[in-house]
Amino acid sequence: MKVSGKVAMVTGAAQGLGKAFAASLLQNGAKVLFSDVNEEKGQATLKEFEKKYGQDNVAFLRGDVTSQADMEATFRLVREKFGGLDIMCNNAGVGGESCDMWEKTVDINLKGSIRGTTLAMDMMRRDKGGRGGVIVNVASMAGINPNPFGPVYCATKFAIVGFSRSWALNPECVDNGIRINMLCPAFADTALVADIESTAVGSPTAAKEFIDKIGIMTPEYVAEGFLDLVQDETRNGSVLKMAKTFGKVYHEY
Repeated sequence: MKVSGKVAMVTGAAQGLGKAFAASLLQNGAKVLFSDVNEEKGQATLKEFEKKYGQDNVAFLRGDVTSQADMEATFRLVREKFGGLDIMCNNAGVGGESCDMWEKTVDINLKGSIRGTTLAMDMMRRDKGGRGGVIVNVASMAGINPNPFGPVYCATKFAIVGFSRSWALNPECVDNGIRINMLCPAFADTALVADIESTAVGSPTAAKEFIDKIGIMTPEYVAEGFLDLVQDETRNGSVLKMAKTFGKVYHEY
């Protein structure tokens, strides 16, 4: 899939992995609408992107993936501004295991990905006037392996993998030219990882030791894997695992 000239949307892209994904798409000639619940950081990122890639190629809308109305508004804007959608990245995610936080983790990570996938599929469907396309749902290595310090987070990411793989095999997607893939990175240099000692279950020291053992990747490295899932048209229902272990980075399907 040639990214140049395509239209993309990325949720949770004011910073971190989402910002790196949006930048990689813009660098390769796509037009990108990105959303984030953080208006201030979103506007700052928009100005940065406009300066680098041109005002006509990028747009930002403050949006909460837990809100159906917000998400529908984002999809309306991408159609109005750029004429449709070819690439969707459901990236918005949080960590939180406490009694007053775990439901928010489920709402953002899982329900947000389901909502974004459903709306993207509806816009991409060829039988509804769409062009087909590719959806990349950002899960985690915690969607494949247990994470002792984030059981709820882990559950949401396992669910994203199962949801995405199931839709990828459904004739509704295949017949309408829609691919769905999953990106499963381990720890990357993001605010979510920086805050893990305060959001993890159990000893903060043990959580930090766990991260140090696994290692931390750059967002830009993870974005390379994201682009693989977008561009390789043979990939549908694929799970790309990315990690940094013992000082070495790797990715494998």
